[in-house]
Amino acid sequence: RVRSHEHLMTSSAPRRVAVIGGGQNCEHDVSLASAASVAAALDPDLFVAIRLTIDLDGRWHLGSDPLGDTPAGSLAAAVTVLAECDVAFPAVHGPVGEDGTLAALCRLAGVPWVGSDLRAGALAMDKVTTKLIAGAHGIATAPGTLVTAATAASVRWDGPVVVKPVAAGSSHGVSLVTAPDDLAPAIDAALALDGRVLVEQLVEGREIDVAVLERVDGSRFVGPALEIVSPEGSVFDLDSKYDGSADFRLPAAIDEVERKELSHAALTLFDALGCAGVARFDFFVTPMGVVLNEVNTMPGMTATSQVPRMFAAAGMPYRSLLTELVLGAARTAR
Repeated sequence: RVRSHEHLMTSSAPRRVAVIGGGQNCEHDVSLASAASVAAALDPDLFVAIRLTIDLDGRWHLGSDPLGDTPAGSLAAAVTVLAECDVAFPAVHGPVGEDGTLAALCRLAGVPWVGSDLRAGALAMDKVTTKLIAGAHGIATAPGTLVTAATAASVRWDGPVVVKPVAAGSSHGVSLVTAPDDLAPAIDAALALDGRVLVEQLVEGREIDVAVLERVDGSRFVGPALEIVSPEGSVFDLDSKYDGSADFRLPAAIDEVERKELSHAALTLFDALGCAGVARFDFFVTPMGVVLNEVNTMPGMTATSQVPRMFAAAGMPYRSLLTELVLGAARTAR
């Protein structure tokens, strides 16, 4: 049983929050940015940020100081640091982090953490599993084929497709394929990041993101929808996500029927996956209805990332969002 952290809600003394960044995957640099932004923006009257970083080789650091010479040795030291904190904020995106790995570590260390638990993180990170859960709840997804290295040679061209790793984020390894000769190289590029790859039929529709926040009192708050406008014939890929060229429309120009359908689908998936804290749900809005693209249980968390911008547009500034997440984690210590 995790020790009670009710004192976080009432004590006037700042509390220690272990902000974890980095990680051992292709989203390492993005996670560093999220963690640095979170640590800098936490309310200093309420919290003291303890900065922990995981190098690409698995070694942990406290601030700029290495905690050990090996991944195992530094992890042992990091657990000691975690145990001295009131809450952990694992701002690590992608595999070996967002997939529930760090949630499991925090649970074993007896420290409440911001975000979803092991089960929700693992389910949402696996795009094939997410599609199955969505389908079981009547939420449409793009028709797709699961591909591995053993089956890659047998994939046949069937029109424009999107190729993506099953468990990666930040659009790493994602390709829009519009010509038969480009299919095999796109699959190879995705397989370089993950042993399982999805080849999905291209969905023609508007890209609309919705975020769900679990507030301190247990209520859920669906932020304003955000539309990502990509140039015709392209997808929202790694370059456009981080080179400043992304065209975000906030709030998205959607009607009330679309808003209700998006909110319902996001809340349904939040509960079905067992999410906690905050999660972002990426959809396509098509003439046939809403189609789920993917789920992020630890989305980008800089002040200019999509989720903080969505809640800021609803009147919840970045610092207030972080406070809700940290106090919510302490209140619902698992």
